[in-house]
Amino acid sequence: MTFTIVHPPPPVSRHTKAELTLQSYDHGGNEIDSQVAKCYGTYQNDDELVVALSTGWYDNGNRCLKFINIRGNGRRVRAMVIDECVSTGGCDDSHDYEPPCGNTIVRASKGVWSAL
Repeated sequence: MTFTIVHPPPPVSRHTKAELTLQSYDHGGNEIDSQVAKCYGTYQNDDELVVALSTGWYDNGNRCLKFINIRGNGRRVRAMVIDECVSTGGCDDSHDYEPPCGNTIVRASKGVWSAL
């Protein structure tokens, strides 16, 4: 399997449609899928309304602890940005050997998914 890594990531705007995926930040969750939030340096409860943004939207941490609106299923959720989904690297030890994140990914907690 091969992955394309783009440096820097292509531009994305507030009008770019995102792909919502599931991410656990709960320390009690699956060890492989759960992770420490980059903006906090700690684990979070999966019921909290938190997300990770792909590298372009994460903007070198400038979005840390800020809120975004997510719309789906006729509902709207306000979630806090607590992490980056790395689009410019991956498949190595520092990225837990995960492939690079797509450029339009929002990794949302179970709480966000439940609210939608």
